[in-house]
Amino acid sequence: MNKRPLGHSSLEIAPLVFGGNVFGWTIDEKTSFELLDAFVDAGLNAIDTADMYSVWADGNQGGESETIIGNWLKANPGKRDKVLILTKVGMELGADRKGLSKRWIERAVEDSLRRLQVETIDLYQSHLFDPEVPLEETLGVYQRLIEQGKVRAIGASNHDAGQLRQALDVSAASGLPRYATLQPEYNLYDRSGYEGALRDLAIEEDLGVITYYSLASGFLSGKYRSTADLDKSPRGEDIEKYLDARGQRILSALDGVADKHRATPAEVALAWLIATPGVTAPIASATRRSQLDSLVKAVSLTLDGEDMAILNATGA
Repeated sequence: MNKRPLGHSSLEIAPLVFGGNVFGWTIDEKTSFELLDAFVDAGLNAIDTADMYSVWADGNQGGESETIIGNWLKANPGKRDKVLILTKVGMELGADRKGLSKRWIERAVEDSLRRLQVETIDLYQSHLFDPEVPLEETLGVYQRLIEQGKVRAIGASNHDAGQLRQALDVSAASGLPRYATLQPEYNLYDRSGYEGALRDLAIEEDLGVITYYSLASGFLSGKYRSTADLDKSPRGEDIEKYLDARGQRILSALDGVADKHRATPAEVALAWLIATPGVTAPIASATRRSQLDSLVKAVSLTLDGEDMAILNATGA
């Protein structure tokens, strides 16, 4: 499996990242283990999670995803050297358990390391920009974590172009660690938030870019064609906004390219991301083996110039 560098870090990943948000939410530990095993056996090597996954689910407190990944690593000690663990800090877990302050990051990283049952987090990401904490403070604590061997590289998620530019400038001026990666929302439907100034900056600064909501909460799988389909999964309520005229045009374009390649719409949507300049790898989740096998196929699906032109034109 050809791997791509994550910016200026020493990390390299296959061009598809497993989204760990489903662990402990829509799939249990046993199924999570099975899918993680199959993911690694397919030659893929990056797993994305966050300390707050999945605090939104009834009965959960956050940390469920990291805990399942940690239990899987403990049960499969030979797998640690085969995977990169990407997690995040900053989203709210409680009134005093949020943000990017030195106090909270120092506590949160220990919690994540304990749940993941690892000594080092490969990529530790600021889950969102924190306007209440000076960047020097955030980047300073990251520097100590890197020096202590608890973190290998750092990244930014949910940052706009101005916030990312500011962070990179502070790193350069202060000699502090630099964000090596960016994690934006980006897919065939949701394009305006990344395309433009943010993507230009990511390319200019040679950042690794790992996209989330790569399948638009499952809409781009083609499973949801009308409001009658919205009860097909727990994420259905997030999909209704895509059921407009533009969404239907995108599905039609995906169907056409998928038929040409004897692929699925989801495979084409991911292949489009993998082939798009300014993207290192999309994140995608699976809740059963057939879904995972389809995601893996996307990595080897090569779209030609005509395919890319058809899909790119749906952005209008």
